[in-house]
Amino acid sequence: MARTTPPTAPTPPTSRAASTPPACTTVAALLRQYDGFLLDAYGVLVHGGGQLPGAAAFLRQLDAAGKPWLIVTNDASKTPANAAERYQAWGLPVAADRIVSSGSLLPEWLAHNGLRGVPTCLLGPASARAFAGGNPLVAPGDRTWQVLALCDEAGFDFLAAMDAALSTAIHRLDRGLPVAIVAPNPDLIYNAAPARFGFAAGTMARMLSDALRLRFGEAAPTPTLLGKPHGPIFAAAIARLGVKNPVMLGDQLATDVLGARCAGLDAVLVGTGVSSWQANRVPPSEAPTWLLATVGAE
Repeated sequence: MARTTPPTAPTPPTSRAASTPPACTTVAALLRQYDGFLLDAYGVLVHGGGQLPGAAAFLRQLDAAGKPWLIVTNDASKTPANAAERYQAWGLPVAADRIVSSGSLLPEWLAHNGLRGVPTCLLGPASARAFAGGNPLVAPGDRTWQVLALCDEAGFDFLAAMDAALSTAIHRLDRGLPVAIVAPNPDLIYNAAPARFGFAAGTMARMLSDALRLRFGEAAPTPTLLGKPHGPIFAAAIARLGVKNPVMLGDQLATDVLGARCAGLDAVLVGTGVSSWQANRVPPSEAPTWLLATVGAE
């Protein structure tokens, strides 16, 4: 079994009790208080079919105020250049250098774990293949792969590929051969359209993990998760943003808010995506600093 180094599990702060409702805020108030912005994409700026109302105007407002911003996204289905083209087609003024994606962390993870050059099965659309870092790509049923990279739930025959990947993993583990599973995107669901949601790549990791534990118990490989809420993506974004007092805006408590708080940032839960604030259902580790209805018109 491959020896891999997963990101350290986030250790949440404990300064805010989940039973204490966070205050509502406005875009104007955030502009006065913070000198840089980290922004989730899906559920904050866009959904699966286009931009959310007012998102382009919000980004122009940040630029006009001289506030640097970056999109920090768990989307591992496309490169930053591909993602920027899509956002621009939806009317958002987003260049590739404004995007920090979980997929872009995969080449470094492969190198860190001595997995450069090994056969790799990458599940996702063709636009995600660049994240393999030059590793030879093989099919899910090819028993030579050592790395299974779960980048996205689209772009392939989902059930057939997952069945083949599971069968290959079992074949290799039965024979003591190395198996490393990595999911750059830990999200379980995403905002597909207003009031519509879809399963995301994190569900693939959970499916395979549960299935392999049925056969191998505690010896089953644990998928490594690279994106939010884990530290590497926040460290990369904070370093690139280069300001002293940034804030994170996101729509998911368990990824955007938890990850931001563990990175020492204030976090804003935006109400146009997946999570909603309910004090009796939210653990203290996921309590946001602020609530914002929308980044659009107030």
